[in-house]
Formats: sequence, C-alpha cells, structure tokens
Amino acid sequence: MKALVLKEYKHFSYEDVALPEVGPEDVLIEVKACGICGSDVHGVDGSTGRRIPPIIMGHEASGVIERVGSAVSEWRVGDRVTFDSTVVTRPDFYSQKGVFNLSDYRKVLGVSCDEYRQHGAFAEYVAVPQSTLYRLPEGLSFEQAAMTEPVSVAFHAVSLVPSEINDSAVVVGCGMIGLFVVQALRIKGCGKIIAVDLDQSRLDLALKFGADHALKSDDPNIIETIRSLTHGRGADLAIEVVGITPTINLAINSVRKGGKISVIGNLSEKVEIPLRVLVTRQITLVGSCASAGEYPACLDMIASGRVKVDEMMSAVVPLAEASAWFERLYKGEPGLMKVIVRP
Repeated sequence: MKALVLKEYKHFSYEDVALPEVGPEDVLIEVKACGICGSDVHGVDGSTGRRIPPIIMGHEASGVIERVGSAVSEWRVGDRVTFDSTVVTRPDFYSQKGVFNLSDYRKVLGVSCDEYRQHGAFAEYVAVPQSTLYRLPEGLSFEQAAMTEPVSVAFHAVSLVPSEINDSAVVVGCGMIGLFVVQALRIKGCGKIIAVDLDQSRLDLALKFGADHALKSDDPNIIETIRSLTHGRGADLAIEVVGITPTINLAINSVRKGGKISVIGNLSEKVEIPLRVLVTRQITLVGSCASAGEYPACLDMIASGRVKVDEMMSAVVPLAEASAWFERLYKGEPGLMKVIVRP
C-alpha cells in the first residue's frame, strides 16, 4: 500500500509499505479521509519527541472496513466508521474507571516515542482495535467524520470545568480547537463567550461560531476589558488552547475568584504561572488530555449540524501531495486551518 512516511525530521517519503497486520480483535480500514493535526505539524521537526522517524502519522481519520479479525463479531466489511486515536493495549485502573485517555497502557495512532511506535492513517490502510470504532451516521461524509477527533478534544476540555447556565467564559486561542470550544460552550449553555486571539481572521470566525465578543490578545487593557464585560469580576471559566506562558497567565487573570480553567494547549513543556494569584483567588486549574468517550455525542452533533465543521476545512488533498501541505502548515501560512488528506 501507499503511505506518507516521515523518514527523518522535516522529510516525508510517499512510498510503498507493507499492509498492517490485523490481529483477532482488529479491523483493517481503507482510509477515506485523514486530517493533518497541529500535533503532527509540530512533530515533524522533532521538537515534541512524539514523532520519532520513521513513522506514518495521522490519527484524525475515517474510512470503510476492509477486513475483520477472527474475534470481531459486531462489525462487517463495508461498514463506514471512524475511530478513536487512543488505543489501550490492556485494561488498567484508569481504563476501568472510564478514563482510558489516562491509561498507563495508552498508545496514540501515528505517534512514535521512546515507549512505542504506532503507525497511523496517512496511508491507504490502517489497522485498529474494534474497541476504538464508531459507526458513521447516515449522510455524514468521510471528511466530516475525520473532524470528530478534534471536536471531541474540545468537548472533553469543556466537560472538565463544571458550569452553570449563563456562565461567562473566555476562550484563549481561536485556532480550530478553540473554535470548537466556542461551539461547545454555546451548546453547554454559557451566556457570554469572549474569544481571545492575536489573529483577527480567527476572531471573526469565533464570532461566527457563537462568541459574543472577540478581543486581540496583545491589547494591553485586555484584562480590564474582560472584567468590564463580566460584572467587574472576571469570567466564570476559561479554556486555554495555546499552552505558552503569556496565554496561560492571560487565562488565569481573566477569571473571577473561584474561577475554573481547563488547559488544552501544551506548546511549551513548561510555563511560569502567577502562583499567588492562583492561590489567593482560589482558582481551579485542570489539564485536559485528548478525549474520553465523547465520540458518539460529537458524531451526532456534527451530523445534525449543531457543530459546524465544514468551514474549518481549508483544503482536501491527495495523499501524494500531503508533504507540500505539511510544509505550508509548518510555515504558518495565513488562512490555513484544517487540511484533509484523501489516501
């Protein structure tokens, strides 16, 4: 089969590789669509330590079942599916509690690190355990289904910060995940959503998808503005979708006393935080890792149109051309958001 292989950092090869092995509990999927994730883009230069070559990346995907393992009974050849990017290789304390995203035996499709290598879906075929599969609602395209993973990441982060109806919320970072966070907060019942970003075009999209206010993060008066929009107190909650010291601090300073912050962003391995502010204002800070069971709800919301994904797709391209699109994303080409690859 053909696959896009990261042969060395910043160098891809579109080449023939062996079909993946299919175990008794696995299915072989003919990949129809796979999104290029920001983590893939950041991983191509080796800075994350999560894409050690050689590796076939890709974990936001959908397709059609081509073959089933001997122990698979609920799935058939021809079924249209998507699949969770998290693969749990054996049960443990966390997976038994339903938080399989925290499992000690968790692997992620398209990731290679010191502990494991798990080839992903930038290929004509990928093998995944049947436990990760979800059936596509009728009428949902493969491209739309490939957006389920990032949508689920946004909804998981929002689920980790308890909120009341009409709560105010700040979203720091309005890339694709941030725009899904805006939609998730609106669905959850937040009354005032304040979007923050450096890029005006992203802020315009945030307003389109449900934000009430859009603020430039380089405005020196941004915290005062946020407080003026939230009864002088600060927002009830914030979702941080960048992961660098300035944006983490902005999120902390934007919430009221007793406020709650969910952090998805992790561009930096380490950040500095205003500890005294965190303690004396009794602010809750929680990390959000991947997703944990949100796929079915997200699929239904995408299919029904409650969550908008089409506007996030900048291009749909053949796998043979994906390397060039990786380079454009890596260079931060303005206006590019989600590129979907068709093997």
